[in-house]
Amino acid sequence: MSDDIVTLEVSDHIAIVTLNRPPVNALNRAMRDRIVAVFDEISERSDVRVAILTGNGKVFCSGADLKDRPDPSKVGAFHDHNRITRETGNCIRECAKPVIAAINGVALGAGLGLMASCDIFYASEEAVFGMPEINVGLAGGAAMLNTLFGRSMVRRMFFTGYRVPAAELYRLGIIEACTTRENLMPEAMKIAREIAAKSPIAMEYAKNAANMVELMPPRDAYRFEQNITMALSKTEDAKEARMAFLEKRAPVFKGR
Repeated sequence: MSDDIVTLEVSDHIAIVTLNRPPVNALNRAMRDRIVAVFDEISERSDVRVAILTGNGKVFCSGADLKDRPDPSKVGAFHDHNRITRETGNCIRECAKPVIAAINGVALGAGLGLMASCDIFYASEEAVFGMPEINVGLAGGAAMLNTLFGRSMVRRMFFTGYRVPAAELYRLGIIEACTTRENLMPEAMKIAREIAAKSPIAMEYAKNAANMVELMPPRDAYRFEQNITMALSKTEDAKEARMAFLEKRAPVFKGR
């Protein structure tokens, strides 16, 4: 598996993950395997506190590579393909660190799914989003669309392959900013630095809480968060945060 197909750079506690399979960053098996490996690595690295996912070139990700479909005549091939397809998004969603999407261009199908798996969304003015599976004889992606859009938009996109420009997503409040291509990474880096300055142990708890409360009834979700607060209150970082606030200085976190 080539590391070049999805690159990982780490500096100042920020990991930049770049899809790098020209010309359109279409997802094949090797690319999916590399994405899973990269985000599992990020979860475990103590020198990473936040990640940015972006694409190389003018396209973020055109979706799944249709030349890399499983052979339906081969027993078990579709199950194997579907498993790694699920995990391509799950490894981002379940990453212990927050993941910021910096969508530099077209994000279609599985490419839109990658964005939907991230925590915070930025996009360039050239970015366009869609789930065109229906146009190539497939029907998948409604679960991803449901995390981003309301009922009518989900079904319009799912049934017709309608593509939504970044400016419309910004108008709807789905993405944080719609920037020029040149300003995309600087804008994403601003919030990445803000997150990286927080207590890393608190941030990992926060990421876990954000994922879990989506699945819980409000009463259980609040209790879950209270338990996290109790656990955090006993950490060295929590004590440092309180002392820094009282002493009007920047905190120095140790991640414990």
